[in-house]
Amino acid sequence: MAAEQGVRVVRPRMGTGLGTVIRAFVLLLCFAARGGALYFHIGETEKKCFIEEIPDETMVIGNYRTQLYDKQREEYQPATPGLGMFVEVKDPEDKVILARQYGSEGRFTFTSHTPGEHQICLHSNSTKFSLFAGGMLRVHLDIQVGEHANDYAEIAAKDKLSELQLRVRQLVEQVEQIQKEQNYQRWREERFRQTSESTNQRVLWWSILQTLILVAIGVWQMRHLKSFFEAKKLV
Repeated sequence: MAAEQGVRVVRPRMGTGLGTVIRAFVLLLCFAARGGALYFHIGETEKKCFIEEIPDETMVIGNYRTQLYDKQREEYQPATPGLGMFVEVKDPEDKVILARQYGSEGRFTFTSHTPGEHQICLHSNSTKFSLFAGGMLRVHLDIQVGEHANDYAEIAAKDKLSELQLRVRQLVEQVEQIQKEQNYQRWREERFRQTSESTNQRVLWWSILQTLILVAIGVWQMRHLKSFFEAKKLV
């Protein structure tokens, strides 16, 4: 699988004091923006799934387009409109939150309500179209998570915001996303601590049970040997 990753780099002006703090804050906002683009190949009956760790109450937008392999030209061409993709999304509790049939190119959107690993699966409806039978399909997928999924140009045009107002709104939403990420990391830490405590408790009880079993076996062996020696009149 090949991946096409895009990294947006913000280069603030160098400075000291307050400038250093602002520079560090901007870098933190850059790391908070999550998203990635990739492409992969699937057969007509193949299913591809991706795991994405998403905080709760976070919007996720996925954009995709498909290309069909042309054996005569030996290259990938845009897929026919009749060939589509079926998208299914499951939350960490294995509940389906999105299951829908889309076209050969489209966008799917969902909002997470439970923090954790979400499973995003895609497969084609190729069984309905003999054109694709036995062929190979290339799928370009771009998943954007959180505020990075927002189209700020559209928001500015809709709400009639100035450039400064738009920047302030963008910073506010980025800070909210950072807070969600921090809450998610605290939630993961709490789950890990509970798992560790539960494991330690089970190990403790298992050690106590082993000790009791060894003591019981030792007592039984001593009583058995005593009765044996008494039967043989050795004691």
